[in-house]
Amino acid sequence: MALNLEAVGQPFAPLTKDYTWKDVVLYALGVGAGFSDLDYCYEKDLKVIPSFSIASIFDILMQIGLESKINLAGVLHGEQELIFHNPIPVEGTMTTEGKITHMYDKGEGRGALVVGESDTFHSNGQKLFTSICTVFGRLDGGFGGENAPKKEVTFPDREPDFTVEEAPSADQPLIYRLSGDVFSLHVDPEFAKMSGFEKPIMHGLCTHGFACRALINALIPGEPEKARRMACRFSKTLYPGMPIKTVIWKTEDGKALWRVINTETGDTVIDNGIFEYGEVPKREIRYDGRVAIVTGAGAGLGKAYALELARRGAKVVVNDLGGARDGSGDGSATPADEVVNEIKAAGGEAVANYDNVATAEGGENIVKTALDAFGTVDILINNAGILRDKSFVKMTPDNWHAVLNVHLQGAYNVTRPAFAVMKEKAYGRIVMTTSAAGLYGNFGQTNYTAAKMALVGLMNTLKIEGKKYDVKVNTIAPVAASRLTEDVLPPELYEKLKPEFVTPMALFLCSEECPVTGNVYNVGMGFYNRAAFLTGPGSVLTDGQSIPELEDVKDNLGKISSLDKGKPYFDVNEQIGDLMAAFSPKAADDAGGGDAAGPSVADIFGSLADSFKPEAATGVDVVFQYHISGDGGGDWYTAIQNSTCTVEAGKHDKPSCTLKMDAGDFTAMMTGKLPAMQAYTSGKLLIEGDIMKSQLIEKLFKL
Repeated sequence: MALNLEAVGQPFAPLTKDYTWKDVVLYALGVGAGFSDLDYCYEKDLKVIPSFSIASIFDILMQIGLESKINLAGVLHGEQELIFHNPIPVEGTMTTEGKITHMYDKGEGRGALVVGESDTFHSNGQKLFTSICTVFGRLDGGFGGENAPKKEVTFPDREPDFTVEEAPSADQPLIYRLSGDVFSLHVDPEFAKMSGFEKPIMHGLCTHGFACRALINALIPGEPEKARRMACRFSKTLYPGMPIKTVIWKTEDGKALWRVINTETGDTVIDNGIFEYGEVPKREIRYDGRVAIVTGAGAGLGKAYALELARRGAKVVVNDLGGARDGSGDGSATPADEVVNEIKAAGGEAVANYDNVATAEGGENIVKTALDAFGTVDILINNAGILRDKSFVKMTPDNWHAVLNVHLQGAYNVTRPAFAVMKEKAYGRIVMTTSAAGLYGNFGQTNYTAAKMALVGLMNTLKIEGKKYDVKVNTIAPVAASRLTEDVLPPELYEKLKPEFVTPMALFLCSEECPVTGNVYNVGMGFYNRAAFLTGPGSVLTDGQSIPELEDVKDNLGKISSLDKGKPYFDVNEQIGDLMAAFSPKAADDAGGGDAAGPSVADIFGSLADSFKPEAATGVDVVFQYHISGDGGGDWYTAIQNSTCTVEAGKHDKPSCTLKMDAGDFTAMMTGKLPAMQAYTSGKLLIEGDIMKSQLIEKLFKL
């Protein structure tokens, strides 16, 4: 199977991994640590060996292989680079986002290189490390691509400054593989012999871990958090039990070159090693080169946002109409100008804008101000707001519309042109401002609460439309002292609610490091928590055919209303999927099975048109895209229109939905051994796009 060149640039599905201190210790034991390295093996004052990073995201290596369709019979881990941004905590959740960045052709019979790059974030919001992995496919060269640029590492012509000798156990792979790499080559003698080795070999990344320990012990003893970068090329295999030595040359302050040598044979097993180290950089999120728009930034929260963004390097458009709290009056340039002058006096860059967010023209002009002054827009904080409180019966249409026009229409008017710029450049951060009053209700504020809740709905769709373009959209519900709340909050509480307490959350959501989209956060007085719509598991009242009686609802209201084991949904497809799954029994673990005998995937698509039922396709216009992984897999699509069916290999530009399955499970489903719903509920079938359209498959084809 040829390399999938279209995989370059396509992001992987995010990888999430929960880990505890036991995983950290298990890895340390797997790379030779023991009583001599107790800081890595004892939960008291535990430290993490930095190379734990690559073991913790081993599945990314698998994704590189699967997405590139590299020939696994000839695959080797060629090079590995790790860039450490922050020390790795001893427990938590890691989220990794990555993609294939390059495919290089070394020529026919000489193989190919597939390069994958990923960033890993901790659940505490910190960016932990970047991994740049190069996979060598010995059997994949000759596809006509460019060759990889040469990388030359020149070692000093002198004796190394440090030599660290180690003796990996003959059983070392049995421990190391428990950290994630369970490939049979490292444990199964028969498999190893079939692969051309006399016995199982050491994991290259296990030796890599030995080297990391050696580098730290030699250069930054007891301070693994000072590791900044570790890069190398894997050059030869090593058998378990063979002694090794890591040789290290200091080349300049904070930099060293290294190799790992098989002490018995003299072979270099890891070459071109680079290690950089030094003080942990200050934890400061910066916005250098970024352009931010803050609406309603003449005072209060908006002013606090604008000042801090500028202090951290952003160029800021300070928007404020300068009107009264209720939106009345002609406005004034003074509030925006004063904030701009304060930013400039501190050495920052800012321009003022006085347009009204409540008009489409005003929104366009605000974005145009950013483009004219700074050339782009990276960040938008929709902060502008007014209040016109009345009980509902006294809520006149002018008061109703005035508040909605500023809060809801204002967010639309500015976000729409800003979103277009962000989408084009494939980067952006947008923050909406809701309110606890909107989320939970507040007497006398129907106009305000309706607008604030509507902003959450706006976010919910923008998060989906922006996901592909790295445009992340989140919402905060601040409780802060401002001109909107000065006579609403008790005086003693007002003094404690400085806007600066809200700024960290709002600005983090505007940063490159922000890993989330579509979330809502309550913020005030330094207390932060997430708010979400939870959907309970519910109760099935009928068989899905007969309509329930009102009395059935009454009898089951407790189950219907329960939020026990409730969960949030990212989009409507997830909710509809659970709705449909409620009427299907959960599949047994062995249902379908990837080993189901039957025709090949290609055979199924070759005969799929023959099983099409045109009488069932009247009025149907749908395209099913199939991505089948594993042996015999590939991409196909079926296009049904006007009671005709076309089956083609490849990818369709605009599929109605995309179905992803393992080849064996797909064969089982298409031969009737695995019901489609059962495949879905068991996780064997993943559906993207219009999930409802996927239900037509069993109707349109004879399975």
